[in-house]
Amino acid sequence: MSTKEEAAVIIVGAGPAGLATSACLNRLSIPNILLEKEDCYASMWKKYAYDRLHLHLAKHFCELPHFHFPATAPTYVPREQFINYLDQYVSNFNIIPRCKRAVESAGYDEGTGKWNVTARMADSGEVEEYSGKFLVVATGEASIPFIPEVKGVERFAGEIIHSTQYKNGEKYRNKRVLVVGCGNSGMEIALDLSNYGAKTSIVVRSPFHIITREIGYLAVTMSKYHMPYWIVNSVMLMLSKLVYGDIAKYYGVKRTKEPPFTAQVKDGKYPIFDVGTHAKVKSGQIQVLPAMESINGYDVIFRNGISHPFDAIVFATGFKRSTNKWLQGDEYLLNEDGLPNPEFPMHWKGKNGLYCAGLARRGLYGISFDSQSIASDIKTLL
Repeated sequence: MSTKEEAAVIIVGAGPAGLATSACLNRLSIPNILLEKEDCYASMWKKYAYDRLHLHLAKHFCELPHFHFPATAPTYVPREQFINYLDQYVSNFNIIPRCKRAVESAGYDEGTGKWNVTARMADSGEVEEYSGKFLVVATGEASIPFIPEVKGVERFAGEIIHSTQYKNGEKYRNKRVLVVGCGNSGMEIALDLSNYGAKTSIVVRSPFHIITREIGYLAVTMSKYHMPYWIVNSVMLMLSKLVYGDIAKYYGVKRTKEPPFTAQVKDGKYPIFDVGTHAKVKSGQIQVLPAMESINGYDVIFRNGISHPFDAIVFATGFKRSTNKWLQGDEYLLNEDGLPNPEFPMHWKGKNGLYCAGLARRGLYGISFDSQSIASDIKTLL
């Protein structure tokens, strides 16, 4: 049996973006329903993140709207403390996420001027129906774990996991582990494995930018004070070259052609925040390898024709988004990959009361901007 429930706003996704949007709406006394497919809110942080994860930017850049980190929190907040902060946030703003509800369809009804949303409950399999004047897509940049197709992968004799399943390197001590993917997760997992005594290798295929936390801090501070992006980009690039020199020497790839900030926003290529991996690559403690060609038993054959044996492979190869499977009738706001078509700073607003939060590739810093913009826009329209 299905029940139909109405609220001014339906929010899909209870990660930090969905929580922040609900909080901003609650402060303005705007009724909203928050739907989440997992069995808890902020599941990427609570269930699918590795133990050593810290926020890459200083805490004051990562606060959700209207709520500060405690003064005692370290500058770069560790995962456990960030989860604690989210728990306090939910409690403080009386946010009530409805978990275990996978949205199956959302469409705009011209006749009623409302969005009709159906969600299936994980436990009972029953379908619930919701209706609202406004719909907010807050499903996050990291949605469905992606593992690329590699010839012979199904015949790998060791263990294969996605980075969302990795916790720490304890069980990989003295084992030969290959990390595939050189984004922030891949680089940090490689560091963690090496610290635990695993014989660690990392596949680096694509160009990237590498910066220190301090360079990141400076860049975000400059952006906050509305410095033109070309200046921010130039400063980041200059400092990165000063600190790291020619990265092709160590990784076999050059820096990304697009400058750091542009590459992040345009292609989702976040700069690597180096927290110790580079020193281990330089010293040879972490081996850098080119793209994988195929797998045979324990052996992985690489593009340069050389093969190495491994006991485990961790795919830190990112995510896909499923928005296009359930969102109907939107040809303006989101592209096929579930990311905004409109340019910053109006990327969050669609047509017919459709919005998106946390999809602008600006991390937690961008979530705060999106959620407040959406709530005040809805307030004006109501």
